[in-house]
Amino acid sequence: MIPPIIPDNAAPGERLVFERLASDPATETWTVLHSLDLAQHVRQVQGEADFVVIVPGRGIAVIEVKSHRSVAFTDRGWELGSQSPTSRSPFKQADEALHSIRSYLMSQNIQLRDTLLISGVWFTHVNARLPSSPEWHPWQILDRSDLSHGTAHAVLSLLDHGRAHHARSRPLPSPAGPSPHKVEALVKALRPRVELAAGSADLRRERGDQLTAFLTEQYEALDAMEGNSRVLFTGPAGSGKTFLALESARREAARGQTGWLLCYNNALGRFLKNRSTKAPGLTAGSLHSALLNISGLDVPDNADDIFWKSELVDAALERLLDGGRERDYLIIDEIQDLATPGYLDVLDLMVTGGLAGGRCLFFGDFERQALYGLNDGRTELDSRTTGLHAYSLTANCRNLPRIGESAKLLAGMTPGYKRFRRKDDGFQPRYYWYSGPEEQQQRLSQAIRDLRDEGLEYNEIVVLSPRRTGAAALTATEPWLRRLLVDATHPVPAGRIGYTTIHAFKGLEAPAVVLTDIEEPLHPQFESLLYVGLTRPRDRLSVLATKESIAPRVLGEGS
Repeated sequence: MIPPIIPDNAAPGERLVFERLASDPATETWTVLHSLDLAQHVRQVQGEADFVVIVPGRGIAVIEVKSHRSVAFTDRGWELGSQSPTSRSPFKQADEALHSIRSYLMSQNIQLRDTLLISGVWFTHVNARLPSSPEWHPWQILDRSDLSHGTAHAVLSLLDHGRAHHARSRPLPSPAGPSPHKVEALVKALRPRVELAAGSADLRRERGDQLTAFLTEQYEALDAMEGNSRVLFTGPAGSGKTFLALESARREAARGQTGWLLCYNNALGRFLKNRSTKAPGLTAGSLHSALLNISGLDVPDNADDIFWKSELVDAALERLLDGGRERDYLIIDEIQDLATPGYLDVLDLMVTGGLAGGRCLFFGDFERQALYGLNDGRTELDSRTTGLHAYSLTANCRNLPRIGESAKLLAGMTPGYKRFRRKDDGFQPRYYWYSGPEEQQQRLSQAIRDLRDEGLEYNEIVVLSPRRTGAAALTATEPWLRRLLVDATHPVPAGRIGYTTIHAFKGLEAPAVVLTDIEEPLHPQFESLLYVGLTRPRDRLSVLATKESIAPRVLGEGS
């Protein structure tokens, strides 16, 4: 679908056809241009085609959509809904749009001798019972009943009838067009990149509007648990936990309380800190950064797990036992990564009343996202926190539905998401199969180019890998790509592409994610890593993988 979203002010019939075409599996190889402006219209100064549907090997259908709930053709002319009668035929509108498109394409030296162009009118809200007329053929009429039979089936029927009618005077050569190469040329001519970029900008604006609405709804979860001092909010990736943690901290700070907003991951810690700089009395960031401040230790050059999980924790405990450092509230994001005895010991001393009696709000996903230890720690947390109330978040408000469903399928989510709050825009996740490092480099370059062709900016794209060394982004062979790649755990400047590990990007998100190095599972956390990586993108997901690793799940067992 180009553009990939439909404006909020679109006619209801256009929205209906758009959503049905976007969600019909049979249209996966089609290209649909919506609301195509026609500056060189054969009759008017400016015209428009509601839908231009390009079907490889079958033809091009130009469709005019009418959303009126009553349609009649009488001696007074066309009576559409409550509008005044008009002699302007919708079939004439569709036909003029078709001829305008044909003339423009020919002016761009695009040959159409092998390609069928046909027009039709879709009356989406009525069963059209129109009399016979020399102005149209019966098969050019689509109506409400065609929606129930399937939009793809209706468009193919229109093209097939058009081909049969065309064959009576001048049969089209075989093989029938348009070919995949011709489709690319048609789209480039009719919707050049500048218009695709506008579509991407529309997508960003709509995403922001949707997110505001989703989070307003999610905040009801906080309101519902307002009277409880200790609450665990659980939910899968994309259910709004991090935003709710930030909102919780804002509310506590507004009451004049002092507190902590902490997590395990450094990149997420920086995000929380940057988003909460104006909250008085709040210290936000990673737990380790807080412990460094409390203990007064410097990070040694050879810092390893022993330092971070033992020496630093012990040093901070000594200072905390002296008292005077506890705060009024404690908020932890991604609690599943910190629910271990050592970390819980220090957290217990950081809040007034301790974990058993203090104001403690935890946000986590014990189902899939505990990457830093195979034991999820839920039992340990419950044993330390008296009267811990649980609230389950089940709706996905980050990912587009097809991305969320892919995560559910590939990572074996059970039960998965109950619903998605964002509208489907018809774009499927892309899979790029490779058999070796050299081929993966080619696929990586192609994945980046494909996203750019959709109009995404470079800094909206993040490349993630389960590997710390030898990742595809770290070993990029093409000079243009190497120059663009920067560390994604810090803000990515305009004109650059971020890359990092799945571990490091945990808790964060991006408009588009390219997941690389997905190969035969080598460790028991493969599904958890895959799950975290697959749920980072908001709008576009590209996966570079060997067929042995995930193809049976994507294509069906035995593929």
